[in-house]
Amino acid sequence: MELFFTINNIADILGVSIHTVNTWVNKGTLVLEKGENGQVGFYAHQLMGIPQVETMINSNWEEESKVQPVRDFTSIELFAGGGGLALGMESAGFKHVLLNEFDKAACATLRHNRPSWNVVENDIHNVSFKDYEGKVDFLSGGFPCQAFSYAGNKAGFEDARGTLFFELARAVKEVKPKVFMGENVRGLYTHDHGHTFEVIKSVIADLGYTLVEPQILKAIQYQVPQKRERLILIAIRNDLANRVSFHYPSPYHRVVNLRDAFFKGVLYDCDVPESIGQQYPKRKREIMERVPMGGNWRDLPDDLQREYMKASYNMEGGRTGIARRLSLDDPSLTLTCAPAMKQTERCHPTETRPLTVREYARIQTFPDNWEFCGNMTAQYKQIGNAVPVNLAAAVGRSLIRLLNDIEALN
Repeated sequence: MELFFTINNIADILGVSIHTVNTWVNKGTLVLEKGENGQVGFYAHQLMGIPQVETMINSNWEEESKVQPVRDFTSIELFAGGGGLALGMESAGFKHVLLNEFDKAACATLRHNRPSWNVVENDIHNVSFKDYEGKVDFLSGGFPCQAFSYAGNKAGFEDARGTLFFELARAVKEVKPKVFMGENVRGLYTHDHGHTFEVIKSVIADLGYTLVEPQILKAIQYQVPQKRERLILIAIRNDLANRVSFHYPSPYHRVVNLRDAFFKGVLYDCDVPESIGQQYPKRKREIMERVPMGGNWRDLPDDLQREYMKASYNMEGGRTGIARRLSLDDPSLTLTCAPAMKQTERCHPTETRPLTVREYARIQTFPDNWEFCGNMTAQYKQIGNAVPVNLAAAVGRSLIRLLNDIEALN
């Protein structure tokens, strides 16, 4: 069956607006067709010549998913959170020897699901990694993004929180793994006019590692039903770097959506199980009832727009995250740490309520048997902060392939 891409899919894959895609349609560059579900969009034959689409059409996903480690490759993970990155790396074939995390509920989650993991619950400043020198193949960490996010205070590495990257660097210096990885928000590239990223590059060089050309990976291309982007930094120790090559993972053949997340199909072998979840206050629920699937506050009658938006009603900008109802036919917008914040609303597609904890987890491609500890707020936070498991697994398989190549050098 020929691949089909909705207008939203193409906008997301190419990183352009829906308005831009519609402009191409109006000019006749692309011709709208009807898909099997009655959606409008484009079949693959129309999109040949677009590199991002061609890599999906000609993907090696199945072949790469069979990659196995030639031996047990050991791993240390910092800032482990609720386990999204660790779980993906484990499924790729890594054996974790240490996971460090500061948050109590997240540590409880890691221990509950993997009693055999060595979870070190402590501030990373207090953790020594010297006992692992020369004994660990790979080290990773999604160093916290507060100091590097779009909302950062521009102090960069002078910001005390920014030194958490240096803690990752210290761990690398003490362990001397063959390869290490850092992951972060895409805004790290441009943070503080590029100065932050320049400092990171110079630190990596000082450590004696060669940085692979960084890439921003879109989760929707790696079997994740969510429009999340992560900047991936991979560095290979200098004594190995010029003898091997790292190849980023091939994308999955199609974009999976919320229908795939919530119902039995390509991602899960059953419908989403019931779980705890937030509820809307009465008036908010009455207003959200009026928002159609895939819509937002602009789809409300004018009097309700004014009531809901208050002083924001007259402000510039689309603010399409406000009173946003997700669509079953599209991936979710990027999940946040809370499912019902006004600016980043993530209302269920067909029911008028925030997403449940288990729906949140499925959007991040956690398996249903991965249980989260702590109160409801802590559970949402762990999931919202996670690296999507399927994205982590895809990157993990590429890293296993790299370490297999390094092993072959000997």
